[in-house]
Amino acid sequence: MTDDSMNSTPIITEEEVLSGALEHDAEGTLPEFPAELPVLPVRDIVVFNYMILPLFVGREKSVQAVDAALNGSRYMMITTQKDEATEDPSPEDLHNTGTVVMIMRMLKMPDGRLKVLVQGVSRAKVERFTSTEPYLMAEVNALEELEVEEVSVETEAMMRAVREQSEEILSLRGVATSEIMSVLNTVHDPGRLADLIAANLRMKVPDAQSILECNDPIERLQLVNKQLQKESEVANVQARIQSMAREGMDKAQRDYYLREQLKAIRSELGEGEGAEEEAEELAEALNKAGLPNDVKKEATKQLRRLTSMHPESSEASVVRSYLEWLSELPWKKLSRDRLDILKAQEILNEDHYGLEKVKDRILEYLSVRKLNPKSKGPILCFAGPPGVGKTSLGRSIARSLGRKFQRISLGGMRDEAEIRGHRRTYVGAMPGRIIQTMKLMGTRNPVIMLDEIDKLGSDFRGDPSSALLEVLDPEQNSNFSDHYLNVPFDLSKVMFICTANQLDTIPGPLLDRMEVIQIPGYTMQEKTRIARRYLLPRQAEENGLKKDEVSIADSVLSKIIQEYTREAGLRNLEREIGSVCRKLARQKAEGTAGPYKVTAKTLQKLLGIPRFIDEEKDADLIPGVAQGLAWTPYGGVMLNVEVTPMKGKGKLTLTGQLGDVMKESAQAALSYARANAEELDIDADFLDKHDIHIHVPAGATPKDGPSAGVTLLIALISALKGQSVNQELCMTGEITLRGRVLPVGGIKEKILAGVARGLQHVCIPKQNEKDLEDVPADLLKKIEVHTASHIKDIIPLAFTE
Repeated sequence: MTDDSMNSTPIITEEEVLSGALEHDAEGTLPEFPAELPVLPVRDIVVFNYMILPLFVGREKSVQAVDAALNGSRYMMITTQKDEATEDPSPEDLHNTGTVVMIMRMLKMPDGRLKVLVQGVSRAKVERFTSTEPYLMAEVNALEELEVEEVSVETEAMMRAVREQSEEILSLRGVATSEIMSVLNTVHDPGRLADLIAANLRMKVPDAQSILECNDPIERLQLVNKQLQKESEVANVQARIQSMAREGMDKAQRDYYLREQLKAIRSELGEGEGAEEEAEELAEALNKAGLPNDVKKEATKQLRRLTSMHPESSEASVVRSYLEWLSELPWKKLSRDRLDILKAQEILNEDHYGLEKVKDRILEYLSVRKLNPKSKGPILCFAGPPGVGKTSLGRSIARSLGRKFQRISLGGMRDEAEIRGHRRTYVGAMPGRIIQTMKLMGTRNPVIMLDEIDKLGSDFRGDPSSALLEVLDPEQNSNFSDHYLNVPFDLSKVMFICTANQLDTIPGPLLDRMEVIQIPGYTMQEKTRIARRYLLPRQAEENGLKKDEVSIADSVLSKIIQEYTREAGLRNLEREIGSVCRKLARQKAEGTAGPYKVTAKTLQKLLGIPRFIDEEKDADLIPGVAQGLAWTPYGGVMLNVEVTPMKGKGKLTLTGQLGDVMKESAQAALSYARANAEELDIDADFLDKHDIHIHVPAGATPKDGPSAGVTLLIALISALKGQSVNQELCMTGEITLRGRVLPVGGIKEKILAGVARGLQHVCIPKQNEKDLEDVPADLLKKIEVHTASHIKDIIPLAFTE
């Protein structure tokens, strides 16, 4: 229980103030009270002279002090505690200066507390405490008021100022001032005026105590004046705040009223409440989408425009579609990456056989992602022949990462708007394929495969490859701007994977932004294992057969690969295995019981006559024919070069749809043969008596590139010498006029083609020796690789007994 003034400024009626003031005026002198009085400590208020206020008394000592005063002279001393938290104050916890009050009325409350009405009669000072039990008693000495003999002009001006400020403060608080000001105007004593105003000011205890302790009336009035100035500033600020709050409330009420009117008008127009509900739903969806600040600003602007449009107008439909796109895009949604490296490796090995470099690159990315979650997504480009598993590898990467996967086909795309989208000013405008995919995936970090990036085109509608520069640049795609959205969208978390059959047709700036990973064709052993592990079980299931019902030996699978397919990839191989499974499924449907075993003898009945037979393998090559190796987008192939000298006058004929580079290689080979005829043991003036015809079958297939230079020269020398080239040798390399053999590309694919033909020797440029690291070891066991830096190194290999 506490003793205080209810923590508020005392509410005093004008009549009480007036009666108290007139009582003192009538008496002329202060009433007499005993020298020893009970002491009542109060917590958070300072009682002034002439002050009338109610007090709630609850502490036991305080109740006894009030009882002692009522039983005696009805006077008691009130002093303020130095610390409000002190529950049982001692004499040291009280201020020495206080006010002697007279108890006017007393009422006992139901909870045991006392409510007393007191009036201050004199400022006084405690001389000493005479008792602390059962309540505080002290000897007090009244502080006589210093008389002001003559009120000066300055004092009169200050008194007017405090009256005016009091009136201003009361008016700001909304209190009627006429009667109160009439009382204040009747007080002409500076000290009494100061006490009367201070009793009704909201002051902190230290400020009020300092006024109480001031004995000089003029000085006390100055202190009150300072407090009035401070209170006036606070009251003005408070009034301004209340005015602003009231204006805000008035505006909210006005807006509500206008909205209700607008709703009624729309209802009368037949628009109903659907548009309003739709706008509210859009606003809620946009708030949940987690838009960045700049995007949120644009969305809010467009939403305001939408609410002011007719819902059936075409422009409203455009804005509505735009806001729906913004709300449905994954601005902050991220799927959690599977950062278990061993589990990801297990998934990659489960889905694909071989491709160690690609798998290592994916596991490296996962490791970096695990150590640095803020790393940007890589831009990988899988380059290789069709059917080697580029697209399916992308799906495996997404599965190993635990991300969503989407494929975008770029083949034949010619419109830049397919990538960047159309501007909203066009009828039927939509975002580009990239933003559409992001909406479809619902996450900001999917795996997106841009398939056939080497087959992009360009025309009057723009260049899609240039539009992809921003998409595939890790430094720019964090702020990718689609023409339809017209706000930046972050693509930095997307893992882009591109595929291409050849890199020559990809623009240089676009290729520079990608990390190229070559995926060459498969060896015979790899194809056999892939067919056993993946292709045969899949085709058996698709054709209604069980895995254990079909039995095909590895030798039969090898026969299918050699005699029915000639490709770098696996598509045709899977078609042939599917054809076998369909015929077995027919047998099962006709009632023939399984299991079904496919042998070398039954294979020809199932697939027909073999399509590829190595005719030249067992026969000697005739003079003028050499076996070269070439690279195509579909893998390595054998390339026979035929040279025939005829009687004539040195005319050179080139056939077989040769490109400019290949024609220049033929000219270089002819020039080298003429310049080094003596060393090559051929007739020095052969060109004076003969025409030379060079043909490269098949004639309907265009051919170009420098790789046939060595083969052209060896075939020319063979024709002029009349000596056959080693039938077990194939070769590749660019030739110069000085006979140097320069490096070429596609070494692995070319060696694959040589092994597929069953050849025993292959000659490659010396500088391509490093490329043998990419060739599987089991493949190198099937063919002997020779390196040459000059044509002189190849001639002994080509012309052997």
